[in-house]
Amino acid sequence: MEITDVRFRRFSDSGRLRALVSVTFDGVFAVHDIKIIEGDDRLFLAMPSRRTPDGKYHDIVHPVGPALRDALETRVLDEYRRAVPTAQM
Repeated sequence: MEITDVRFRRFSDSGRLRALVSVTFDGVFAVHDIKIIEGDDRLFLAMPSRRTPDGKYHDIVHPVGPALRDALETRVLDEYRRAVPTAQM
C-alpha cells in the first residue's frame, strides 16, 4: 500500500493539536482527520476516532501492523516539517 497524497486541512499552534491531515492510499482510499499531536517528547499521529457512550474513544481506522504505522507517521511528519519549518520534532 502506497501513500499517494498527504494534505493538511488545518494547522494549529494552540494546545497539543498541531494539524489535521488527510492521507490518500494508492490514489483510491482516503483517510481524513488524522491528527498530528505534540507529545511530551515528540510529535505523533492520532488516528480518527469516535467517542462511545461510555466516554471512551476508539479508533475508526488504524494501521494493523507496525510497518504501515511507521511508514505513515514518517511520511506525514516529514511533510508536516516541510510545510511548517519551525515544527518541533
